[in-house]
Amino acid sequence: MTVTRDPAWMAKVPPAVIDWLDAAPAWTLASWALGAGAGLLGALLLVMRLRWTAHAFALSLLGLAANQAYLLLSPMPMTANAAELALRLAIWIAALLLFFYTVRLRGRGVLA
Repeated sequence: MTVTRDPAWMAKVPPAVIDWLDAAPAWTLASWALGAGAGLLGALLLVMRLRWTAHAFALSLLGLAANQAYLLLSPMPMTANAAELALRLAIWIAALLLFFYTVRLRGRGVLA
């Protein structure tokens, strides 16, 4: 929502955070796109039971790691609250579970 600059969404975002987002390097958007896009691809491949599912989820984890590294190492204008940290943890747990689940399915020969 911050990329599309939706006025209703952006009204809730403090100006310092908007400046921080605008100053982020392009690779952060690319890493987010890799994480989200590869995760979606992995989900579709899982439904189709294809062997490349684990690879797609691995790419998703790579994008997630790069994006989260920037979030953790950059000077964010606001401190992370408990809800934000819980959301980050939930995303990591879901991504890791999907990856290991597909690796297990591939080992059993379920994914062709």
